[in-house]
Amino acid sequence: MNFADLRFWECLLAALLVAAGFRGAFRGAAAVRDGRFDRWFLLILGLVLLGLVSWLTFVIHLGVAVFTFACVAWGSRRPAAHGRWILVAVVPLQLLPLLYYKYADFLWRDVWGGAGSWTGTVAIPAGISFYTFQLVGFAVDTLIRREPLPRWFDFLNFAGFFPQIVAGPIERRDALLPQIEGFRLRWSAADIDAGFRWMALGLFFKCALADNLAGQFHRGPSTNAYQIWLANGIFGLRIYYDFAGYSLIAVGIARCLGIRLSLNFLSPYCATGPAEFWRRWHVTLSHWFRDYIYVPLGGGRGRGWAFNVAVVFLISGIWHGAGWNFVLWGGLHALWLIAARLTARVSVPAPLGWLGTVIIAAFSWLFFYETNPSVLWAKLATLAQPAAYGPAALAALKASFTAADLVTLGGTLGLCALTLLAEWRSLSRGGEPYSLLVRPWVLVLLVVLTVWLAPGDQNDFIYFAF
Repeated sequence: MNFADLRFWECLLAALLVAAGFRGAFRGAAAVRDGRFDRWFLLILGLVLLGLVSWLTFVIHLGVAVFTFACVAWGSRRPAAHGRWILVAVVPLQLLPLLYYKYADFLWRDVWGGAGSWTGTVAIPAGISFYTFQLVGFAVDTLIRREPLPRWFDFLNFAGFFPQIVAGPIERRDALLPQIEGFRLRWSAADIDAGFRWMALGLFFKCALADNLAGQFHRGPSTNAYQIWLANGIFGLRIYYDFAGYSLIAVGIARCLGIRLSLNFLSPYCATGPAEFWRRWHVTLSHWFRDYIYVPLGGGRGRGWAFNVAVVFLISGIWHGAGWNFVLWGGLHALWLIAARLTARVSVPAPLGWLGTVIIAAFSWLFFYETNPSVLWAKLATLAQPAAYGPAALAALKASFTAADLVTLGGTLGLCALTLLAEWRSLSRGGEPYSLLVRPWVLVLLVVLTVWLAPGDQNDFIYFAF
């Protein structure tokens, strides 16, 4: 389910045409009238699309989903007081496939010092980090809050809703499940209009911005401070427009089907501090950590608040990738948030707060993409040396680019700057992220730019096999 792949859209359109034809031919059938056909169609479509990704992705997803439903169904028949103990047994088993495919080799080699590989060359099943967390949340909400158990095929649709299964948003049961239970293949002009707007904006983010930035991202030498900062900035913009682009396309497809998903990004590079940044970056994951880890630990009250923040962000770092660099990335953001709270009484002008937020966020991306520890430390040492910022280093950076690369990079960064300005204006005018970018005349321009600027080489979404 790569939204940048034309084959996905061909399969989706063909499936929708078949469904529309069937509904037209059998409009009087009971299954069509009461919506069962629509929900079964949604389930089968999701499973087929998942199977087209890979057989492993299909099997692991279905296994985790069926196991979750069976355990929750069994636990729902037990006394409410047993819910927490049931979760103690169930949640680790839900996480087991994720731990194996994503972390087994890291734990074996980097933590325990073993040799070889446990998983070999097997790729991480697509979407496992996202749907596993969604199913853990479902289990907690159902067993602790004693929510009613849905019908099994409605649950499977909730667990495998195809627009968001691969890379989120990570939806809560009370937000998505009622929409799934009432799903109908009814085409609303307002929903289709809104859906196409989000899809057009998402494809612009992905194909015109993120893919061109990907072509200009070079880790480069560890001795040039300017090269390191440039790589950090390019990577930070690329991961934002890639991930936000995927999420917006997912929101758009779902909206065309009459399902409303959460906006996963709310213009995070317009934030003026770390707390605001994380309220705008990967929103559904931040909410998941808040509700299922941070608040149960005690939240922001009491003397242990700093410990709670540290735990959440260290786990967040590990969730983002199997490597010590991701642990450091999470720890850095924890320190940033703790420091911001300790100095909350210090008044900082908004422009200065924004500049500090962007610089710290850009610095932290080095820990995210540089997985080689020795190279990471060498680059950190370079950034800390004043002599590394001399004119010779700047000249060497310029010489590393061809004239064509400079035009492409300059144009792409300029377009990113204009897009960020539009995001900021959207927030400052009405508080709605991206409102200026989804206006009809702007979208026409973005579609033209997407067709014109999209590179010939297809780049997969960063979080596709994640």
